[in-house]
Amino acid sequence: MFFSFDGIDGVGKTTQLQLFCRWLEDSGREVVTCRDPGSTPLGEKVRETLLLSDENTPISARCEMLLYMAARAQLVDQVIEPALEAGHTVVSDRYLLANVVYQGYAGGLDLAAVRSVGKVATAGLEPDCTFVLDMSAASARQRMGDHLDRVESRGDDYRERLRQGFLDEVNYLGAKFHIVDAARPVDEIQTELRGIARRLL
Repeated sequence: MFFSFDGIDGVGKTTQLQLFCRWLEDSGREVVTCRDPGSTPLGEKVRETLLLSDENTPISARCEMLLYMAARAQLVDQVIEPALEAGHTVVSDRYLLANVVYQGYAGGLDLAAVRSVGKVATAGLEPDCTFVLDMSAASARQRMGDHLDRVESRGDDYRERLRQGFLDEVNYLGAKFHIVDAARPVDEIQTELRGIARRLL
């Protein structure tokens, strides 16, 4: 089983993902967690050296999308597919949906083109269930503090486009994608996530 978590920065993905993985492990499942981009030597270099930390190197939306896709291709080949083949449960912090929203809806790239490149990068591998944690962009920004990375620093209008992009794309994609209200107490959110997962497991 392959789960992914997504949503704009500041909605509580990390907290909810950690609680969710602990619950899966307590249920007797072997869990492999990963982050996209990242979780491989190549992915971590792309993430830290180029995508998030380097504010001085110009990166166009198309180039940014392709860098994310390259890191994801390695993640699928090196981590996700072997874990699934071994019978483990995989939980990823972001996946292809993030590219479609960040570089497509918010970055202006053609949505169909991003999806098409994504299909190649992932070899068609899709999560069985994606949780999209949602709250207002203003509320999410308040949770983020002052130390923002290159993408987080793009401003309030960008965050609004991201949020709407997630909502629109989930509406387009359908049943495997679940919008979860992240403006509630942590335990309420986790209860909903586990309820959705139980029906699949």
